[in-house]
Amino acid sequence: MATDTSAPPLPPNLHQEITRAVDAGFEAQTRFLADFVAIPSLRFEEGPAQDFMADALRKRGYKVDDWSINLSDLQHLPGFGPIDGDFSRARSVVGSHHPETTKGRSLILQGHLDVVPTGPAEMWRDPPFDPVIRDGWMYGRGAGDMKAGTVAALFALDALKAAGYVPAATVHFQSVIEEESTGLGALSTLQRGYRADLAVLPEPSLLTINRAQVGALWFRLRVRGKPVHVSVAGEGSNAIMAGYDMITALRELEADWNARAARDPVYAEVPHPLNFNAGKIAGGDWASSVPAWCDIDCRMGVLPGQDLAEARAEIEACVARAARDHPFLSNSPPEVIWNGFQAEGYVLGPEADPALSVMRDAFAEVFGPDEPLREHKMTALTDTRFYGLYYDIPAFCIGPRAENIHGFDERVELSSCRELTVLLALFIARWCGLNPAES
Repeated sequence: MATDTSAPPLPPNLHQEITRAVDAGFEAQTRFLADFVAIPSLRFEEGPAQDFMADALRKRGYKVDDWSINLSDLQHLPGFGPIDGDFSRARSVVGSHHPETTKGRSLILQGHLDVVPTGPAEMWRDPPFDPVIRDGWMYGRGAGDMKAGTVAALFALDALKAAGYVPAATVHFQSVIEEESTGLGALSTLQRGYRADLAVLPEPSLLTINRAQVGALWFRLRVRGKPVHVSVAGEGSNAIMAGYDMITALRELEADWNARAARDPVYAEVPHPLNFNAGKIAGGDWASSVPAWCDIDCRMGVLPGQDLAEARAEIEACVARAARDHPFLSNSPPEVIWNGFQAEGYVLGPEADPALSVMRDAFAEVFGPDEPLREHKMTALTDTRFYGLYYDIPAFCIGPRAENIHGFDERVELSSCRELTVLLALFIARWCGLNPAES
């Protein structure tokens, strides 16, 4: 792996050449994005979208590795989160460029194609998987989070080639799944052996750098009650109502953790960085029967450096305390089942400074010296943690302007996609160096 951290010399007028190439290809890029968004790549249904991306990489001449993910290969690795569902069709796709002559530093460009559920389709202005362009924005589930960024990275490489160049170092273009729930797609590429000097993930970020991100724990509260006819409801125990009592206790734990966060060296200046969410609830069988069961899927944020085992123990203790004071659950305590994210937070360290310096230079060239590259600290998480925490690969996100991600009428600003494409192409040139493209 390359160790030189100096920026390779670039051809004169490269910025102008890249801009012309991006502009010439942007209509095709927008059509490609719309076709990508139109594929409903929900969890466990990502296959057609992976086919789409693998085909695009093959057509561009990349060496494509398309494999099924085997959980047994990943279970022993740090950052693993348990899967709750049918993972039998899960795949990762990597398209690799290997230069004939290596001059610069290697790079991973990674994007996830899994999208979150849409909610009731009738609550969208337009069907969520029927992308619409209106007033310079593309609407659709996954348009912002994060298909637009992935497409920008792919077309940044296209623009370099259209301008007559290819990266002078290895580039792995990774299309992964499970970012929204465990991160096992990213982990699978690392288990497969893919490495580079840097990983860049074009997650939606308003063209800013994510300096830090929290971690997250997913868990299910399994609450059990005593079913009786509603006419004698007082003789039973309502599992749904008892579940709400557990939620109240966890909200109190959330407040306690945020009080601690106010003293954290990284997140002290960020208001309420840790969020608890009861994201899904199911329970009961009949309106006139006191419900015997209630399952609540929950998410709790954790600070960078917070020990996950200790955090899980605190959550379990919180639920146990609340159950002890409950008239029914004291003898039938809820079960806490850990599923999905078991993710640590991640903070960029000094090892990322050379890459950030190159990105700042590219940003200044694209946007001018009076528009500095901004940084912020996320109250969510991304796949960057796998590269940075466990494999010594500095990793950061920079992506387009998107709104309503995970909500109704998700959208991405197309002008920011164009700007991102130019920025990424110039950054790739500065980081990897350039060779003449083969005719």
